[in-house]
Amino acid sequence: MAPPCVRLCPRPMRSALRLCGYATLSRAPRPQEKSGDDGPVFQYVGEHRKPTHKVFVWGFSLTGALGIPSFVVPDSGRKRPRRYQLTPYRLETAEQISSAACGYGFTLMASSTKDVTKLWGMGLNKDSQLGFQRTQHSRHKSYDYVLEPSPVALPLTHPQQTRVVQVSCGRAHSMVLTDQEGVFSMGNNAYGQCGRTIVDEEVYSGSHIIHRIEGFSSRVVQVACGQDHSLFLTDTGKVFSCGWGADGQTGLGHHNVSPRPVEVGGDLAGVEVQQISTYGDCSLAVSTDGRLFGWGNSEYRQLALATESTQMNSPRHLPLKGCGKVVQAACGGTQVAVLNDKGEVFVWGYGILGKGPNLSESSSPEIIPPALFGRSEFNPSVAVAKIRCGLSHFAAVTDRGELFVWGKNIRGCLGIGKKDDQFFPWRVR
Repeated sequence: MAPPCVRLCPRPMRSALRLCGYATLSRAPRPQEKSGDDGPVFQYVGEHRKPTHKVFVWGFSLTGALGIPSFVVPDSGRKRPRRYQLTPYRLETAEQISSAACGYGFTLMASSTKDVTKLWGMGLNKDSQLGFQRTQHSRHKSYDYVLEPSPVALPLTHPQQTRVVQVSCGRAHSMVLTDQEGVFSMGNNAYGQCGRTIVDEEVYSGSHIIHRIEGFSSRVVQVACGQDHSLFLTDTGKVFSCGWGADGQTGLGHHNVSPRPVEVGGDLAGVEVQQISTYGDCSLAVSTDGRLFGWGNSEYRQLALATESTQMNSPRHLPLKGCGKVVQAACGGTQVAVLNDKGEVFVWGYGILGKGPNLSESSSPEIIPPALFGRSEFNPSVAVAKIRCGLSHFAAVTDRGELFVWGKNIRGCLGIGKKDDQFFPWRVR
């Protein structure tokens, strides 16, 4: 099942009016003239105004992962459920959402607020990946499907002081990173992906277990969920992993399951890492000096720069040629993308890579022409700022706040208004 997409749409307003291609402004205030060294500056929005955030969702809706109940259970105005939402749809949220993640048929959203309620889940919950969601009829039973954003209660010691920093979702498990109380996990732990002891024949449906993961050498600053494994990055640049290791995706030098986080070695020994990425069974890490490291599944040539094998159970340096300094990496089920410090995107692996229907496989990086992201002689400074991968599609956000997607459009996951696959980057409107 292809996961749905959740899009956070920030509209920061600084000292001058800034318009995003997918945002609208109503009743613009009267500009105020301010003097400056180069002449008058017209300020449309106050310097201290807080940014407004909106959440948009699209993709497969019947599990409830989009958080719109009427898509699943039609109201009086619609006779049939809406299986797919092919364009971005505004999801009303009472709180400002700062982090969101999509799993296989479910979604987690978090706010950085210090309020007691700061985490919400929606969609498939058969493994309690959204926590215990008590039914209306019995306090002992939990919903298997959650059709609208519902609070997830974290077992925090100081709920009004601790903030949620990031959420991440795998096939059937979830990770929640906080600023003061570490990492919490919930959902399926059959392979130790939640960072706790594996219990034979454990029943995950209706589980109350939200586990605080321990065993890290320092504070965790990023989490990343693969299908059935998990990665953790600490503030000292160390990488830890746990979970399913049959493809070597934990990077621990073996192919066994690991129920507790263990520090990853190999070529990462002594390297300071700034970012980690995983989604399927391949894992990547970017060092602070711009090098790329990989391990796990290479069946689709994701790691061909370092091995001819289809699996690699220990991190290896991937020698990229012509890519410059890497600042971000993303990997999906069969494909890889990296972003350099010039805002350029390179892709390889297998699938729809973004350079047209004639390129479906590559073992070395291929640059996506910057013009496809809006760079031109009229806008020569446009650069990509963020990249992400789903199982078989890509997403990129430019420094102007524009979202581009390409790849397999399974169940409308691209949000481009049609079900066709997209062979080149396409701006979501």
